Amino acid sequence: MSPLVLGAAVAVVAQMPAGERPVARRISLYVSTKGYDGWSGRIAAPNAAHSDGPLATIARARDVIRTLRREKEGLERPITVWVRGGSCYLDEPLVFTHEDSGTPQCPITYAAYRKEKPIISGGRRITGWKRTEVNGKRAWMVSIPEVKAGEWEFRQLFVNGQRRPRTRLPREEFYRWTELPGVTAETKWNQGQRQAKFAPGEIKAWRNLTDVEIVAPHLWVDSHLSIASVDEEQNLVTFAQESVFRLTDGFGGGMGRYFVENVFEALDTPGQWYLDRPAGVLYYLPLPGEDPRKAEVIAPRLEQLVRFDGAAEGEAGIHDLHLQGLSFVHSDWRYPADKAGDSQAAVSVPGAIVLRNAHDCSIDGCTVAHVSNYAIELLKGCRNNAVVGNDLYDLGAGGVKVGHDSSATIVSDNHIHQGGRIYLSAVGVWVGNSGGNQIVHNHVHDLYYSGLSIGWRWGYGDSNAVRNVVEYNHIHDIGHGILSDMGGIYTLGISPGTRLTHNLIHDIENYGYGGWGIYLDEGSSTILVEDNVVYRANTGGFHQHYGKDNLIRNNIFAMAKQGQIVRSRPEEHLSFTFERNIVYWSEGPLLSGNWKGGCELDHNLYWKAGGGDFDFAGMSLEDWRKSGQDEHSVMVDPLFLAPGQDNFTLKADSPALGIGFEAIDLTTVGPRR
Repeated sequence: MSPLVLGAAVAVVAQMPAGERPVARRISLYVSTKGYDGWSGRIAAPNAAHSDGPLATIARARDVIRTLRREKEGLERPITVWVRGGSCYLDEPLVFTHEDSGTPQCPITYAAYRKEKPIISGGRRITGWKRTEVNGKRAWMVSIPEVKAGEWEFRQLFVNGQRRPRTRLPREEFYRWTELPGVTAETKWNQGQRQAKFAPGEIKAWRNLTDVEIVAPHLWVDSHLSIASVDEEQNLVTFAQESVFRLTDGFGGGMGRYFVENVFEALDTPGQWYLDRPAGVLYYLPLPGEDPRKAEVIAPRLEQLVRFDGAAEGEAGIHDLHLQGLSFVHSDWRYPADKAGDSQAAVSVPGAIVLRNAHDCSIDGCTVAHVSNYAIELLKGCRNNAVVGNDLYDLGAGGVKVGHDSSATIVSDNHIHQGGRIYLSAVGVWVGNSGGNQIVHNHVHDLYYSGLSIGWRWGYGDSNAVRNVVEYNHIHDIGHGILSDMGGIYTLGISPGTRLTHNLIHDIENYGYGGWGIYLDEGSSTILVEDNVVYRANTGGFHQHYGKDNLIRNNIFAMAKQGQIVRSRPEEHLSFTFERNIVYWSEGPLLSGNWKGGCELDHNLYWKAGGGDFDFAGMSLEDWRKSGQDEHSVMVDPLFLAPGQDNFTLKADSPALGIGFEAIDLTTVGPRR
């Protein structure tokens, strides 16, 4: 099945109410919290005699289907497992293998029962609370034997469906290192450290010191550092891991930022919690009105929730298996003990739902929330799969990872938000060395790093990230001033056939540098950037670091703060063509960076709202045109309907139409359902 056909089929089916899918001669099984795994699973509720009814677990339904396959020597009819409402707590991840595959004519689907909300949790509800006092504050406490025995450790807690924070110092903003021992002017920016000095009193020899975690955002990464030891006399902390990069504030030096989590002595604010791991005791400071007898308190037990685990390369994969309308919650993953983080995009953080060597499968209309991971990950060997119409939020990392050596994934109509809650550098949708994907009609917002990241090859080496379509996505409120070097859409490497079109991008806020709307980074080449609207990107609506033969056409770049159009590195070849664009701004320069040759600009409209002088990379318009640029461009008000209200629709008599600019229709941007 082609990805376009698969996507259309998924979209049509998904818009129909659960329980009314158009299937022929379907076999239905049922799973319920009131079920029993010894029953047939062929009826939706227990019968009057309580002798038959639904199954109790999805795993048992999976095994029943395996038996049906063996007995029937293959599938003869589509099978749907209807999962009824309520919470199901997993003891282990739900694993599907190649023997759980359907066929194109007889797919296997696990779906929410009509008008009900089934929740599949990798956590456990914690009960048995006692009232106590901690650090002079009213608190709850509970003993957890598995924690004391070293069988269970968690660093997330959810109360009444909401994430609760661990203790944090300082409570707002950041501390700064005072010195980095051994770091000199010759120390490379990407060389990590195992020691740092701090201001007196910021770090102490606290209770359970090795359970305290230091989080250090620097450049575009975040280091998660356990404490090995503290010397309070020298104000020196030694880490159990080496930081990802040098712990400075940027490439040029300056002491970097950090904060400290999981300090028992700092437990003093309602809503905070602390796990005393050696003692096996959990403490929680309740919010006003919370009752320990009624509160639903859940801590995660599993690192992952679901795996579509196709066999190794060259063997049978998994296919024609679908998840629809289910909610997956509560997972807890952390970096290995010797690793502080990743060099970009928190790329090694896995998905709570993982597909490997799968094809023609889908995750449709589901929810993934309250996890430490990326929500969904597609690994090597995946092709022609669809991630459609899902709500992915409250994520420790990002939304969807489309991994290396996968292809033709549809990621469409998803709402991805509240990401990076643990791993700050995660992105909304990450596409690695993978091609033929469609990243379309998604709503991505509230992240600390890039919204979409496409490609994974620095420079001009061979890349599989080709023919990727990125269109009609709404991306906004990215960065929050925490990290640097990000984009609403970020690309890498040679990418023939890749299109970034009809995206709405706004409010990108970096920390030190680099908050761009569309960011073509190292080696980004042969990419079409067309019909996008970008506004309020802090350091520029468009930036190309280096690359070749890109076409930037018919876009609106408006109201960036520190510069509008940015180019970092000139090269001997043509870097990009910039034509029929509107650039509208009120502060900062029009052109930032290095504009020495290698670019072609013409038929553009430039207008500085409120008036005032501006230049072209230090040149007058006359000299700029003599250099061969913008011969037919105009400097005139484009006549937007209401730019002050973020309405960049052109009036009928806009002079932009005279330079060949075509109106951009974004009425269908974002999810279609």
